[in-house]
Amino acid sequence: MEYPPFANEPLSEFSDPARRATFAHTLARVDAELGPTWSRSMLIGGEKVETGAWLESHDPTTPSRVVGRVATATPELADAAVAAAAKAFTTWSRVPVAERAALVAKVSAIIRDRRDEFSATMVVEAGKTWGEADADAAEAVDFCELYLRDAIRLSGPQPVSHRPGTRNRFIYMPMGIGVIIPPWNFPLAITVGMTMSAVVTGNVAIVKPSSLTPIIAAKFIDACLEAGIPDGVVNFLPGPGEQVGMRLVEHPGVRFISFTGSREVGEKIFARAAVVQPGQRWLKRVVSEMGGKNAIVVDETADLDAAARAAVASAFGFGGQKCSACSRLVAVDAIYDDLVARVEAEARTIRIGDPRDPDTHLGPLSSADQKRTAERYAAIGQAEGTVIVGPGTPVPADGHYVAPHVVAGVASRSRLGQEEIFGPVLSIIRARDFDDALAIANDTEFGLTGAVFSQDRARLDRAAEEFACGNLYFNRKCTGAFVGVEPFGGFNMSGTDSKAGGHDHLLLFLQGKSISEPE
Repeated sequence: MEYPPFANEPLSEFSDPARRATFAHTLARVDAELGPTWSRSMLIGGEKVETGAWLESHDPTTPSRVVGRVATATPELADAAVAAAAKAFTTWSRVPVAERAALVAKVSAIIRDRRDEFSATMVVEAGKTWGEADADAAEAVDFCELYLRDAIRLSGPQPVSHRPGTRNRFIYMPMGIGVIIPPWNFPLAITVGMTMSAVVTGNVAIVKPSSLTPIIAAKFIDACLEAGIPDGVVNFLPGPGEQVGMRLVEHPGVRFISFTGSREVGEKIFARAAVVQPGQRWLKRVVSEMGGKNAIVVDETADLDAAARAAVASAFGFGGQKCSACSRLVAVDAIYDDLVARVEAEARTIRIGDPRDPDTHLGPLSSADQKRTAERYAAIGQAEGTVIVGPGTPVPADGHYVAPHVVAGVASRSRLGQEEIFGPVLSIIRARDFDDALAIANDTEFGLTGAVFSQDRARLDRAAEEFACGNLYFNRKCTGAFVGVEPFGGFNMSGTDSKAGGHDHLLLFLQGKSISEPE
């Protein structure tokens, strides 16, 4: 089948009254359908499995409300999932790429057709606002569409140089069983992207979803079943990370691990995957994205209104619960006070509330743990700087709500200047000049996203070379990378720079074979 050139899925325009009404209707329906009786089994080799133990998902706006549950696995079932996946790999790895791509296209079509249902589920389960949830669902479609095209492009012989007297080929082959460990903050897009990149290249997958957002992951598994992906190619194994996730990571039958999450867990996975287990015949490949301490640099030539809007949007979109979120705003001395005033004014316009309300800008954080962490760093801000936004801001009494906090006068080597927060706390750091600002931006163990606001072309060109991050933006916010347009992944402790949504991403799930014979 011929596919048209890749194009990003358009985002919804919720300012359109008709579009707003359509989504509101779906959101009300999904909200009513979810509840304690909504449940999904595990899926192992095409068989639905239950143990009698259930993992409950809770509404972050009303933590006492159960929005659904999924069956919980055991270490023994992790072993069974590997066995089922291994059996499926013997046939799936030999399925022509055109057939694999066609099935991924069906998954994509199902998500596209039910985009509002998937988005509404994320509003209820993850606390995403309308726009954030819609973008998440659109990105899931984008991952499917880009990767199926790239899989076709990479199939068949690849270019090699000619040597007289020989006939040579170079081909890519699937690797085997992949463990997919996605995060809760992009519970559809990243889960879909990680799984489909493995599957379309001929591998098989065991999906261990986040315990905070298993319902949206289960709905994605339903889409895989409906699309006709064969038994055992995609397995669904919810359960505790240490007991189930790490059992999969260490299993000698697993060939690679795709992980997105915290640095702490990412380091643990990397270390455990590096240990060769008895009977293991390969070194495991780990594809890991672990977070950031991202900075936006603003110099004296910048459009300060645009910089302030970008910093606030980057810091507080989805409550700062993005690995790409702006955590540090670095301003040169000449415009520091002016920029601080504009950021303060912009941050005070944020509307906090239930994400079911289309006019909400900032909903709840994902969990009680996330709330406690954000509140702890907000308190640290009282000692390490001047908290100019946050204290006294009203938030709903129930739910995991934390007001946006802006802390001025932060030092680069302070806790607020160095530690990943993953919550609505923005630190503003004063720099002497652009040289100092760039040095401060690089004064971190992470290297995921960054931005520079400047009208000086020489400075932008210098930042392109010296700003140590995987995704750098000029005169715009540092969040919101588009699949195929801005391949996403970072340096240093931000992960393995896997560049999700890039045209070389699928090579991480393939192994090359050179074949040569006399002419």
